[in-house]
Amino acid sequence: MPVLGSQRRLLGSLNCTPPATFSLTLAPNRTGPQCLEVSIPDGLFLSLGLVSLVENVLVVAAIAKNRNLHSPMYYFICCLAVSDLLVSVSNVLETAVMLLLEAGALAARAAVVQQLDNVIDVLICGSMVSSLCFLGAIAMDRYISIFYALRYHSVVTLPRAWRIIAAIWVASILTSLLFITYYNHTVVLLCLVGFFIAMLALMAILYVHMLARACQHARDIARLQKRQHPIHQGFGLKGAATLTILLGVFFLCWGPFFLHLSLIVLCPQHPTCGCIFKNFNLFLALIICNAIVDPLIYAFRSQELRKTLQEV
Repeated sequence: MPVLGSQRRLLGSLNCTPPATFSLTLAPNRTGPQCLEVSIPDGLFLSLGLVSLVENVLVVAAIAKNRNLHSPMYYFICCLAVSDLLVSVSNVLETAVMLLLEAGALAARAAVVQQLDNVIDVLICGSMVSSLCFLGAIAMDRYISIFYALRYHSVVTLPRAWRIIAAIWVASILTSLLFITYYNHTVVLLCLVGFFIAMLALMAILYVHMLARACQHARDIARLQKRQHPIHQGFGLKGAATLTILLGVFFLCWGPFFLHLSLIVLCPQHPTCGCIFKNFNLFLALIICNAIVDPLIYAFRSQELRKTLQEV
């Protein structure tokens, strides 16, 4: 992607054109030999992408097949799977094209590769934004189902869910187009980083509030049964562990990528930041790993969905 460095650029794979370089990229002698650069083999990119592709295709197929899963909550999960699928497909496609260009098995002009690179960049950026949005939508859906259980079906209706889904996809496409077009503007990067922070804060607030309500409910039940401590402590530990895994995976997989964007704005020429820039491929690999973990957290825990997968 233009603003993120040249590691994954297709143009760098053409022998007839130099690798894409930008003013924000540090010169090698500025970073020093002490930089720790994690090398991600192309084969690992392809493997992670294919695993994510299979997982998310299974989720979409199961939800499409089972009419019992045709509800707003599962539609949000299905759209999350589609977004993660696009993240994986775009990265796998870019890696495959780069390998073909480097091996000389694919002959293409620089202008054609430039257009293909721009299309892949738009696809990657749009799928990332939509994935974050649908993670937030799932959190909101679960929050409403707990705190407004009696009004849930009147608040989260299918037409309203479809409008939310359509708005997210349109916003993701427009955001990716703006990002690729104005990648060298600081305000664009700041908006993306701010969007990630806002989504992380939203998910943390909603899930912590849901955990607090669930623990309070468990305490009330325990008080009625006169067994307060065993039930409450066990439930609280399990809920805290689930919350830690959910938010921890989200932060660990997406945080480094948006840290990369933040450092481009804060210290583009600093040697320490330059060391972090060199690990951009690792940050992309973590996002693909998130696309692998999402189905395990949001989809495969559903007994109905697992049953449908067995039938598929």
